[in-house]
Amino acid sequence: MDDRVPDSFVREGLAFERLLADLSARFVSLAPFEVDQEIEQGLRLIVQALDVDRSSLMEFSEDGSELTFTHQWAQESIRNDVRRDVRKLVNAETPWYLEKLLQGETLAYSRLPEELPEEAAAEKAYCAAMGLRSNLTIPLKLSGRPTAALAVGCFRRERQWSPDLIPRLRLLGEVFLNAVARRNQAVALETALAEIRGLKAQLEEENLYLRKQIDVATRVSVGIVGESAAIKKALVQAEQAAPADAAVLLLGETGTGKELIARTIHALSTRRSRTMVRLNCAALPPTLIEAELFGRERGAYTGALAKQMGRFELADGSTIFLDEIGELPLELQAKLLHVLERGEFERLGSSRTIRADVRVIAATNRDLAGMVRAGKFREDLYYRLNVFPIVTPPLRARLEDVPLLVWAFVRELAPAQGKTFEQIPRRTMEALQRHTWPGNVRELRNVIERAIILSPGPILHVELPTAAPDRESPAQMTLEAIDRRHITAVLDEVRWRIRGDGGAAQRLGLKPSTLESRIIKLGIKR
Repeated sequence: MDDRVPDSFVREGLAFERLLADLSARFVSLAPFEVDQEIEQGLRLIVQALDVDRSSLMEFSEDGSELTFTHQWAQESIRNDVRRDVRKLVNAETPWYLEKLLQGETLAYSRLPEELPEEAAAEKAYCAAMGLRSNLTIPLKLSGRPTAALAVGCFRRERQWSPDLIPRLRLLGEVFLNAVARRNQAVALETALAEIRGLKAQLEEENLYLRKQIDVATRVSVGIVGESAAIKKALVQAEQAAPADAAVLLLGETGTGKELIARTIHALSTRRSRTMVRLNCAALPPTLIEAELFGRERGAYTGALAKQMGRFELADGSTIFLDEIGELPLELQAKLLHVLERGEFERLGSSRTIRADVRVIAATNRDLAGMVRAGKFREDLYYRLNVFPIVTPPLRARLEDVPLLVWAFVRELAPAQGKTFEQIPRRTMEALQRHTWPGNVRELRNVIERAIILSPGPILHVELPTAAPDRESPAQMTLEAIDRRHITAVLDEVRWRIRGDGGAAQRLGLKPSTLESRIIKLGIKR
């Protein structure tokens, strides 16, 4: 028997040694984005060096039940369906083949499908259907277990596989596999760094927001003070709403402490570790509210000189408090409804969808149900916000809380003036409890702050407002005075916004230019 190695195998071995050395050197310092292209180039060189028809790199799924073609190169002369075959081999379809590879066994066949054993019936059918005549598949290990395989095959003719070829091909396959692993690690690292950069940017935005709200975050706050049944009912409702992620709608007159109720709900919720984000929908013109809510890209509109993260993105994982929700323009109500229903939005000037997990608490002093009937507020948004309504009681409904509130304001405000107060006359406290307080708790606080400034101490003397402004009967007023009072009231309600949807001109049924002329004529000033 002639044990000499055929000359063709010797020449093939020498050529493959040079190929192995060349490819190993090229894969040492590849950038992640170059790996896939270089692997396919390497597979092309393998096909040419071995004079085969196709060379493939495949990867196992985590559970080993699937083997997917990830990289492949084939001769142009073979069938199109074979050349472009990138199917996923599933355990149920080729069980014998996958089991052998997972066991670390190299499969080398020169005459297919005849050489396959009887138990490889599915594999025989595959070879017959594809026209595969010779095949060599080498399992590749990473961290001690087969994670991939390198395969070369012939479709036009049969060929013998040199025993010396197998270890060389295995080395080359391991070069490919290690490059893929380094690429995957680099991509995972870049993804993690991108996430860290995103979290850092969000933290910076949050810190900036906190600095802007420093007066709220750092001052000594009286919180919610009171023992009346009305305020206790509101607090019980807040405690019930807090654990859920449902939207809450706070209803009540101006100055009743709706933001304090919102902060209480947030503080009792599972989101309390994150800062509650606040936006007053009436404080900005409609053109800027959308950018504040959802963010903007640089150049989204004139004056947008830098990218800005919106309040919803900033409140991801936390709570957003939308004050004066009744002032939100109709065109933005639809976008807010989309965010509430799907948790998705886009920044101004961008088509990229951003997801945010945000709990919404809205507040208003307006009759939203009436606005829905008048077509000024979307009915679907109203019902989406009105999941858990809470009414904050006016101060006139909880007058028994006035003494507690007065002393709380004294303790909060007096130290800033360097004063100490030990007594409030009984007549003064009784007068405070008889007052109707149209401005509610906010008005009471302002009255006490003024008294602290004017009183030398240690006795607090409080000067009550004699009557609410503009209490004169219309029958006692001139027509001009009635016009002036009514126009001023509407301007105050819309924050002196004359034009646009929901502006004073629309409310009064006048053209903006006509209203502006009348404001000048009546001498109305902000």
